[in-house]
Amino acid sequence: MRNYSLDAIEELQNKTSIIRNHGIDVILKPSPGEDRPGYLDPAELALLDQHWAGGELESKKPVEMPPLEVMIPFIRDSMGFPNYNLNTVEIHTKYEELTGSGNTVGLWRYYPRKGEPKNRPALVFFHGGGWIGGSVYTVENVCKLIAELADAVVFNVDYSLAPEKPFPNGFNDNYNAVKHIYDHAEEYGIDPNRIGVAGDSAGGNYAAAVTLKAREEGTPKIALQALIYPAAAIGDAAAEGYEWREDFFDISEEHAARIKGLLGLGQPKKVEDDPFMGAYLTNPEDVRNPYVSPMMASSHRDLPRALLIGAEFDGVRVQTEFYAKQLAEAGVDVTCIRYKGMTHAFMDKLGHVAQAEDLCIEVAKAVREM
Repeated sequence: MRNYSLDAIEELQNKTSIIRNHGIDVILKPSPGEDRPGYLDPAELALLDQHWAGGELESKKPVEMPPLEVMIPFIRDSMGFPNYNLNTVEIHTKYEELTGSGNTVGLWRYYPRKGEPKNRPALVFFHGGGWIGGSVYTVENVCKLIAELADAVVFNVDYSLAPEKPFPNGFNDNYNAVKHIYDHAEEYGIDPNRIGVAGDSAGGNYAAAVTLKAREEGTPKIALQALIYPAAAIGDAAAEGYEWREDFFDISEEHAARIKGLLGLGQPKKVEDDPFMGAYLTNPEDVRNPYVSPMMASSHRDLPRALLIGAEFDGVRVQTEFYAKQLAEAGVDVTCIRYKGMTHAFMDKLGHVAQAEDLCIEVAKAVREM
């Protein structure tokens, strides 16, 4: 089911433009139905208004925060967005559990049903959720669609969450999952030379960090990192030359209240001032660990091809495009895409907004090209 026409997909695929930012090319995907700069995409705007009961994102007086253990269940329940299965072929779904990291980690895999897979490319996906939430179920339809479009085996990792399991638990879970898949490539019917990693938001952070560790360890071999609005740095960590400013965003007066209320993600702040980052990092100094903030790696050389995807009205976009610059300057083959009119986590709205489906098309292209 789609709440848009396929004409929107055609426009997103064929009516792109290119700008230069940080000395690299950034592919601009259009906002179907809205050409004016500084305006939200009409479909995205409608969903935001629906979510906020038609009201503006008004500032409210500060209230005392309840204890984190009280907030966590509500925060987790509020994450994600109900989305649609857009597959046109039957997809096999299989499940197993891994324990190599010291935690019990669920591992889902999806592949098109046309005989058992043999020598297919693979993509290992890490869901978003700010390191404290999110779910494999939110990204399941995305993973299944990529599996169909790329004729690939797509894995979906149910890694450990903070605060119950703070850093480095989730990171170790994800690295171990990729290494397990690489070491058992023949059993999974995949090509060990064509394994990519991907993730959205915190999952994009994990994908970038796992890629760095794989380079340092010499295994597993990773052929692609698809980073979807990734958190390239946490807290106040910042590489030389990086800065975040609101005037980096072209914001119309008409949509200013909505947009500015959505730019909080990505703004530098101390871990001690953010209870959620504090839940992930028990040691605030870890913000400068490259496995926490990939932007802080001493070198980004010898990393695999990178696809970075950002949203125009997402505070994390500044990090996304700066990290693309860091990778490109280190000699990495980089493709960087910005979706005009969109906000953070739009991928979750598969079937509701055309951009989420187009994102799957772009990731699948990169997987096929490994």
